[in-house]
Amino acid sequence: MFLVLALRVRDAVATHIRQRYATEVSVVIEQPRQPEFGELALPVCFSLAKTLKRAPRQIAEEMVAELPAIEGIAAFEVAGGGFINVRFERGAYGESLLKQAAVASASSPQKIIVEHTNINPNKAAHIGHLRNAVLGDTLVRMLRRLGNTVEVQNYIDNTGVQVADVVVAFHFLEKKTPAEVQALVNDPTLRFDYYCWDLYARMSQHYAAEPAAKEWRAETLHAIEADEGDLAETGRIVADAVVKKHLGTMLRLDVEYDLLPRESEILHLRFWESAFELLKERGAVVLETKGKNAGCWIMPAHLFQEPGKKATTPKEDLAEGEVGNPEAGNPEDQDKVIVRSNGTVTYVGKDIAYQLWKFGLIEKDFHYVPYREYPDGRVLWASAASGGDAAAPAFGGGSKVYNVIDVRQSYLQDVVRAGLQSLGFEQQARDSIHFSYEMVALTPRCCAELGIELSEEDRKRSFVEVSGRKGLGVKADDLIDMLITKALDEVRSRHAETPESAQREIATQIAIGALRYFMLRFTRTTVIAFDLQEALSFEGETGPYVQYAAVRARNILRTLDDRGETLPDFNKQLGPDAFEAQLAQEDFWQLLLEASRGEWAIDRALAAEEPAQIARYAFQLAQAFNTFYHQHHILNEPDARKKTFLLWMAQFFVRELTRVLDTMGIAAPKVM
Repeated sequence: MFLVLALRVRDAVATHIRQRYATEVSVVIEQPRQPEFGELALPVCFSLAKTLKRAPRQIAEEMVAELPAIEGIAAFEVAGGGFINVRFERGAYGESLLKQAAVASASSPQKIIVEHTNINPNKAAHIGHLRNAVLGDTLVRMLRRLGNTVEVQNYIDNTGVQVADVVVAFHFLEKKTPAEVQALVNDPTLRFDYYCWDLYARMSQHYAAEPAAKEWRAETLHAIEADEGDLAETGRIVADAVVKKHLGTMLRLDVEYDLLPRESEILHLRFWESAFELLKERGAVVLETKGKNAGCWIMPAHLFQEPGKKATTPKEDLAEGEVGNPEAGNPEDQDKVIVRSNGTVTYVGKDIAYQLWKFGLIEKDFHYVPYREYPDGRVLWASAASGGDAAAPAFGGGSKVYNVIDVRQSYLQDVVRAGLQSLGFEQQARDSIHFSYEMVALTPRCCAELGIELSEEDRKRSFVEVSGRKGLGVKADDLIDMLITKALDEVRSRHAETPESAQREIATQIAIGALRYFMLRFTRTTVIAFDLQEALSFEGETGPYVQYAAVRARNILRTLDDRGETLPDFNKQLGPDAFEAQLAQEDFWQLLLEASRGEWAIDRALAAEEPAQIARYAFQLAQAFNTFYHQHHILNEPDARKKTFLLWMAQFFVRELTRVLDTMGIAAPKVM
């Protein structure tokens, strides 16, 4: 309801300004720094002052005198040098929260596409992939909670260098046939994605020792892109098996997708060729005839690189962490290679074609086949080159696209946007959002708990970087298992009489909540130093702290039931007058405002493109409830009217704590 009133005020003020002053101005809504100044603050008169050539306070006084009545608003007041403060009708506000089970802002019928996770299907997922998935999934949940239509895509780069390197290792080092690789996939005693993890590290070491072996990579890439021979078949087996493992890992975090667009279909259905022709026609790419990029199709740097801005090092199509291949488009060369001299397309070239499809700007489409069914009955679809299912939904054609990719890919995302701009798609370029984030490291203490040996120097660091390429990364499933094990020890100590299955369910919810909250707690530009003990703590700004507040709130209602009492009929006993009387007490009013700001907090977080704000709001909401819990003996309150109100507040806290946790993909356990 807080967001509804804020939007109502914003629209009414914007309309008044347009009619009264014949001008358009952005009406920004803020929260006052001090509660005594009301619920909302509008600095709009300072902007108007520049246009009208008048003092901001004079304009504010004029507007407050002339603004029409707005439902739910008690008063407008002038403050300071020209702020307009807004006060809500407390009784009506409380009743509106009682009557409405949930509130969402008006949403656009247009589709928003969020692409996230996007793990190379060559080995097990690692801890860094978890930050991507949690950020992306939380972004999706935030958008959907405000009523938006969202399509979730997990792009599968099944023809890239990382997959090729594992295929090279199977074929040239281990001399395995496709059938033998398939046998490894089918072996119930073997974690295939873990096997590939070690094999990929071995292959990286082999390249370092024998640089000439990279000729195998080129041969394998050509075979995979042409979809010919044993190398291509092994590539299909590896990628599909590892993708299934990744999906299982992400489902442990309650992360689901709508579509798996696969790079192989972008090639086989000639998406890239269509995009390439458009880029050549518009002069966005040119054939380099001299220098080390001779024979390559490049995008000139002036199209995408801001003057004086140094490009960040991309991961590109190279093995993880490897840089310096001139045909791969090292940022130091400035011009970006789109098609290599050997005719293969770089990652960014295929991504330009994919981005065009996501916006519905290319006259091609995938075929679609069901890939798997989730436990909730939703179907996950995958792209196919032919033989699609006629029952498939319509995919692509978004109005806005979020690409959740780490900050090291900023350079490549700039090139993709430049591709859209060079084709004349200015709006789509603006609505192509790189939702970037920094890396995840580990604290030395966490490394010790995970059994990672550190040098004396590393033990003194605040955080330790890990490397999957060197085989020193932390596998996502291993981390989740460790968190569950530690949470289970705590649950057993607190609830020894609870059945083992229930203990494990609670421990899993706590572990996943701890992990997801930790990944969300820090701003996207912050390097995370993950720490098991800190994440699982029941005190401080953690997932378990917020979960415990929800459990504690629910326990109030459970204790009432255990006493043989029932909840009052709130609809009969709480009306505007009753709410007005109770909410005249300022601490009750501030607590209710805090508990009802969920949609407002999400709206602000989306505007800032910062999910950390939701984690912060959840923590503040939990703190607000704990203050409420300690200050009021709800079940023993002698005043019947006040007890009814307090019980309703407890129920409202349960609802809102559960909803904000759900927005972050975190469950509220039954007990903790």
